[in-house]
Amino acid sequence: MPEKNLDFGKFGARGIRGSDAVARKLDELAGGIATPVTAKRGWIARLHYLTKSGKSRKAAQDAGLTVTDRTLKAWLEGKRSPSKANLAKIDAAYRAVRRQNVARHLLKRLNREGRGTRVEIHPVDQSQVARPLQRVVEYRTMNVRRWDKIVGSWAAGDYQGLDAAWDDTIVDLGSQWGQYEYVTNVGFAA
Repeated sequence: MPEKNLDFGKFGARGIRGSDAVARKLDELAGGIATPVTAKRGWIARLHYLTKSGKSRKAAQDAGLTVTDRTLKAWLEGKRSPSKANLAKIDAAYRAVRRQNVARHLLKRLNREGRGTRVEIHPVDQSQVARPLQRVVEYRTMNVRRWDKIVGSWAAGDYQGLDAAWDDTIVDLGSQWGQYEYVTNVGFAA
């Protein structure tokens, strides 16, 4: 993608990278434990999710949660509480394992046997940009039929791959695709 937006926000436009908006939406669709990790109920629930099978325990270790069985048992029994650093590791491991577990199902829902999913792309917010510097960027919709690279990169936590996959997808917008590198939101329902 030609990097036309190297100084994004220089004149007051607000938004996020389109691939980040897609990742947020996929996280929302993946669901999960709503209680924050800082609450005891939240980290206990995440630990139960991460230790319910050998496969999930291995995935948690691969995601960076490396504690002894003794410490893990003390946490689960409520005898000790994890430190802030360990809470962050628990949450990161939970998100990584959750993404891996729901990716296949989410991919099937989004691809819909080749029919794809309708995506809404909301342009950047230019309300703070001076009038002469504003450009016309309208709300767009498109049908995305191949989600394999997008969901695969998201599940693996590969944000550069996700960015590249999203850029390959928005090329279908035609000559305006470079205007949607940054957006306020990307919406789709699966």
